[in-house]
Amino acid sequence: MKTFSIAILSIAIFIAAFQMEISAGQFDAPYYAMEKRYKAEWEKQDRQIDAKLAALEKKFGKKPNIIYILTDDIGWGELGWQGGGKHRGTPTPTLDKMAREGMRFWSAYAEPSCTPSRIAINTGRHPVRTGLLSVLWPGQPEGLSPKEITVAEVLSEAGYHTAMWGKWHLGDAEEHDPTNQGYDYAYYGLFNGAPDAWADSANLYENPTPFKAPFLDFPGYERYEELTGINLDVAGYVAEKGKKRKPIEGPAGKLGIERQEHFENESNAQIIKWIKEKNKTDRPFFIYWASYALQITGAKSHQNDPHVDRPNAQASMMVLHNQHIAKLVKTLEQEGIAENTLVMWISDNGPMYAFYPTGGYSLLRGSKGDTLEGGVRVPAQAYWPGMIKPDQAPTDMIHLTDFFTTAARLAGALNQIPNDRVIDGIDQTALLLMGEGHGRRNYMTHYSAGTLAAIRFEDFKIHIKPAQGGLPGMEFYNVRRDPGEKYGALYQGLFAVTPIQKFIGSHMEMIRQFPHRDPSESMTK
Repeated sequence: MKTFSIAILSIAIFIAAFQMEISAGQFDAPYYAMEKRYKAEWEKQDRQIDAKLAALEKKFGKKPNIIYILTDDIGWGELGWQGGGKHRGTPTPTLDKMAREGMRFWSAYAEPSCTPSRIAINTGRHPVRTGLLSVLWPGQPEGLSPKEITVAEVLSEAGYHTAMWGKWHLGDAEEHDPTNQGYDYAYYGLFNGAPDAWADSANLYENPTPFKAPFLDFPGYERYEELTGINLDVAGYVAEKGKKRKPIEGPAGKLGIERQEHFENESNAQIIKWIKEKNKTDRPFFIYWASYALQITGAKSHQNDPHVDRPNAQASMMVLHNQHIAKLVKTLEQEGIAENTLVMWISDNGPMYAFYPTGGYSLLRGSKGDTLEGGVRVPAQAYWPGMIKPDQAPTDMIHLTDFFTTAARLAGALNQIPNDRVIDGIDQTALLLMGEGHGRRNYMTHYSAGTLAAIRFEDFKIHIKPAQGGLPGMEFYNVRRDPGEKYGALYQGLFAVTPIQKFIGSHMEMIRQFPHRDPSESMTK
């Protein structure tokens, strides 16, 4: 393990580098320290990566396809390869097989909750920079600003077919539609999973059963609209670029406890058909699949499957999700493009214990909404036969924002990334193709809405607290030794106080140079 003295030296280097490199204006201050330190080594690696990607493109005649799968509320430790799976009543055999045949990330991070993580994967930026700080609920006027540049826009400019399926959750209004953010096609749900249970909870209130309903005070659709003006008749849309969106018909488009299962089945069928169609063209494709797995309603068709913890809706939904992943992988193999397709899978945040035993679980302290490890540290894996060596479990850190920049690198579209704003995502192609120790991230900033709440640097994590009596407000953890964050105190990390304050200072200076977007820009016009 690297000593903190090395970390302090690294901080000092990046502060000096920051002063010299500020004009670049693309990444956050800490990145430039690492780039300066490893410049020659990275240039050598990049030449090797370029050669490998060029050989792949020559073989297939196009850039690699990219599939990003973002799931919901699946905590660190839930998958079988992390000690969960069937042993916790949530069997994940297909995901475990993919992980063994590819790369398993033990230090993968997302944002603390669902809308923020969807901002991060789409823009490569922490949500605080975009002006959209809240988890969105039905009827709210906010959405992702049209001025933000999404991964779909970057890849479209690079010649990719682009499509998304699943939980959009970045604005209800048509101006916030995915096809207005770079996607050619979108089959998407507007909300998170909670509204699917609202009306059924109300029904159970009127007709009591032995089963617990989580939203007993919901008055029903008609009364709710009468009281609030919010109409919930439409749960999702299907849209094509340049055409007016249409409500999803049938059970996949109507709120209810079985909607998510129908939606996931239809999404999977469409994804497979779309892959087969686009594979016939001379252009690569990009898929963003924001799966409703797990959410809070489960999959009725798999509640009685072996090893399933029936009262936990996550369990049956994970069986369904595994089934869909298996069909996806089989399609890539049958189409002969598994070697030319990167598949990355990650959860959007930690568990939501408000609905326990449904809503996920983590072996770490904290949950959805927290910047503790249990809220932001999530299971993630990458699968790319022939390109990613199998059975790897690197300790390198990755963040959901990295997916944005890595996709741009693979598409040969780094020049499409805007340089008039800070991009938090870091290109992790070297980690994927060269293995452990080749990650290009040694720091992380964790925001809770608009507040900088925690910093990770190397193996160390500092939670920022209010100062007391002149003493700095910090909790200091070694999260490699103590991933559960059980043993943290200011005094054991006093030697880190000044370097961390300088870290924060340089981060804030970058914000002054590139201010956050005004929240008004996220409002429906």
